[in-house]
Amino acid sequence: MEKTEKIAFLGLGSMGAPMARRLLRAGHPLTVWNRTPARAEPLVAEGAALAGSPDAAVRDADVVITMLAGPDALTAVADAVVPELRPGTAWIEMSTVGPDAVRELAARLKDGVVLVDAPVMGSTDRAAEGTLGILAGGDTAAVGHVLASLGTVTRTGALGSGAALKLVVNTAVIGGVGVVAEALRLAAALGLDGDTARDALRAGPLGGAVERAFADGALFATDLAVKDLRIATATAGLPVTAAVSEHLRRATEDDPALARADLARTAAHIIRSS
Repeated sequence: MEKTEKIAFLGLGSMGAPMARRLLRAGHPLTVWNRTPARAEPLVAEGAALAGSPDAAVRDADVVITMLAGPDALTAVADAVVPELRPGTAWIEMSTVGPDAVRELAARLKDGVVLVDAPVMGSTDRAAEGTLGILAGGDTAAVGHVLASLGTVTRTGALGSGAALKLVVNTAVIGGVGVVAEALRLAAALGLDGDTARDALRAGPLGGAVERAFADGALFATDLAVKDLRIATATAGLPVTAAVSEHLRRATEDDPALARADLARTAAHIIRSS
């Protein structure tokens, strides 16, 4: 494939939009689709073409990239897209959907369509900078330079392994944030100074989780975190993870605005809760 393949980018949420912009600025002819068309307007103003449906977006594409909310959204898009794909098309699935969804998608594709699962690590700032960590499963030979426009690629093995590892990483991160939030809630109940307790946790083995629990400028929506934990707990018996998931779910019931807010805001809600 040449460097300027036609790319169809489906899903322009908080992560998808800056990723699509990176590809547009790298010189790729870009067609975009989003369930809410207004989200595409800034990219169209910068030169992207807007498609009215997923199938229209991919009809002439050499590379299809999906960055969607979860397995259900991927299935709905696949229903429209799969019949339109030509042999030689490469599909890069970058959503957090778990390995089962990737394998189910692979089973639906025509011969000659290449599928790579390449979920990402990092938030909106790294997406805009092109410095995401990309966990790539399957044969990336045809799309390595496309992925390189978005960040640093780590090959994880066979198809589905990128999705599997992303699920492992997210489960650890989300669980760590939940543990930190509860530890600081305990500190408050014991009458400890919050900053002192936070600094003590930061200096220990949970330091990274502390930083994420108080991150400023990141966006990992809590409802997406709950979705990731739901996929994880359906795969293996994970009682601690299930408890964290339930904690996050209850927080969004207490304050529905938290569902689309970053995980750090939900952690702060848990800390404050009695």
